[in-house]
Amino acid sequence: MTTAQRPERSVPKPQFTDAEAGAQEFPDSGASARRYNYYKPAKRKQTHYEDVTVDVQPDPRHYLSQGWIYGFANGEAGYPLTWTKLKAWGVDEPEFTSGVGTGGPGGNLDWPAHGWHEFRDPNEEWEMTFYRYNANVVRQTTQNVENARQAKAFDNWTPNWKTFVERNVGAWMHIEHILGLYVFAAINRSCPTNMHNTAMVVNSMHKIRFAQDLALYNLTLSEEIEGFDGAAHIEAWNSDPEWQGVRKVVEALTAVDNDWGEMAFATNVVFEPLLGELFRSNLVQQAAAGNGDFVTPTVMGAGEYDYAQRDLRWTMACFGPLVQDKEFAAHNKELLQGWLSKWVPQCLEAARALQPLWSQPDSKPPRFEDALDRAKSRFAGIVTDLGLEPPKELNQ
Repeated sequence: MTTAQRPERSVPKPQFTDAEAGAQEFPDSGASARRYNYYKPAKRKQTHYEDVTVDVQPDPRHYLSQGWIYGFANGEAGYPLTWTKLKAWGVDEPEFTSGVGTGGPGGNLDWPAHGWHEFRDPNEEWEMTFYRYNANVVRQTTQNVENARQAKAFDNWTPNWKTFVERNVGAWMHIEHILGLYVFAAINRSCPTNMHNTAMVVNSMHKIRFAQDLALYNLTLSEEIEGFDGAAHIEAWNSDPEWQGVRKVVEALTAVDNDWGEMAFATNVVFEPLLGELFRSNLVQQAAAGNGDFVTPTVMGAGEYDYAQRDLRWTMACFGPLVQDKEFAAHNKELLQGWLSKWVPQCLEAARALQPLWSQPDSKPPRFEDALDRAKSRFAGIVTDLGLEPPKELNQ
């Protein structure tokens, strides 16, 4: 028997139009691509820091074409660039006003705010690195204090040094707490990108952690040193004339009128070298050893490292390029020079009010004038590195 062959069926054949998924090839879609780039890395390869911070905060001026998804009662939306007087390329373009039939901002956004989105924190700080760093600092500080307690090292302190630490080192915790909570924590939401916000938050937590380190240290000294007044720092901060100038400047920094740029710049570029390092490095750490104290410099040194090696680095990376901005360099430089002229006299006045502290320890540190000259030189170097000129007020 033979089986008759069936006629060939008429089945539609697939027609490829290159519209199907996977038909197109993109630079990051090949087998050799290890990561997907949705942003331009600062260097040749993207970093983990960039992956978790860049463009996490949406911005229609950058790429989010449907516009902001939230706004404020006064009509402002998202992260207004007007929350600082500083400008980066694209700041002065008019905000797009949506209307009936426009479908939202959509088009007409050919002015992405690249000047702000180009910022990268050179410390590459994000959540995991922040926890690791601060855990290490707290662990080391705790070990140093515990070792000193076990060795009865506090018994070697000179009498006047005990009074100096309880009043003046204790008073510094107020400064760190205020700047951390009411300057950097307060302005992080005002910044235009998530990279700025992350740097501000980390700076805030450095200061809050340092304030906590000083508070815990104060409690330890209250337990270990007979007659140590753990509450004396409150009276010193509220009433001692040496501290009222610093207190005035710190409170003024928290009251800057709606400008996150001025608050961060004035704190990290002016206040920290002229007052912070003046007290921490040029007084406490210079005088401690001669008065039998090797512990306090390790506690203060942790806070000093926070600023000198980390917080100042992101500050330079943030404000330095603004002075070189292709459109607004002149505007930014004039503004920053004005801020220097505004804050330098206030800080110098407060610094000179601290002068009597140099005579309080039994073993005296180097002269106040020499310490102030070093602080001025340090400040002038920071300003010059930013592309600015040390203000004439520095000679006061």
